[in-house]
Amino acid sequence: METPSSALVLDRETKASERPGDHKDELRLWLRMLTCSTLIETEIRNRLREEFKTTLPRFDLMAQLDKTAVGMTVGEVSQRLMVSNGNVTAVVAGLVTDGLVDKRSAPQDRRVQILTLTAQGRKVFRAMAERHEDWIAELFAGLDQPAIAQLFRLLGETKTSLHRAIAGRAGEAAKGDA
Repeated sequence: METPSSALVLDRETKASERPGDHKDELRLWLRMLTCSTLIETEIRNRLREEFKTTLPRFDLMAQLDKTAVGMTVGEVSQRLMVSNGNVTAVVAGLVTDGLVDKRSAPQDRRVQILTLTAQGRKVFRAMAERHEDWIAELFAGLDQPAIAQLFRLLGETKTSLHRAIAGRAGEAAKGDA
C-alpha cells in the first residue's frame, strides 16, 4: 500500500518528468540523428577504402575541386569543408603525389596556392562519385519516396531551427560584449 510520503515522492517525480523544461525527446532525437549520420559515414568510409583505396577526406576534397574548372585556394577548400588549412594541406600533399591534384601559386600572390583536379583526378573522382551515389541509394533503399520527401522536409525545418538558434545565441553574445 502506498504511504503518504511515497505518494508525494511519486507525484514529485511525475511532475519533474512532465515539467516544461524537460527535453528528453530532443535529446533522443539528437542521438538518433547522430547515430544515423555515424552509421552512414562509417559505411561510406569503409566502401571508399575497400573499393578505391582512398579516404573520405580525399573524396570530400576532390568533390569540392570537381565543382570548379578554375580551381580553389587552400583557404576556400578548408572553409567549405569546415576544417583547418593544415588538414587540407596534408590531404592535398597525398593527392598531388598521386597525380590527382595540381597545385600552383596564384599569379597575384605566390603565397596563395590554387588547387585543381588533374584530368586523371577528375576521371578518378567521377568514378568514385558515381559509386558513392549508388551506395547512398542502397543505404536509403528501405525508405519509400514519400518517407524520403517527408524526412527531407523535416530535416530542412530542423536546419532552419538550428540556424535560428545559433544566430540568436550569437546575437545574445554580441549584446553581452557591448
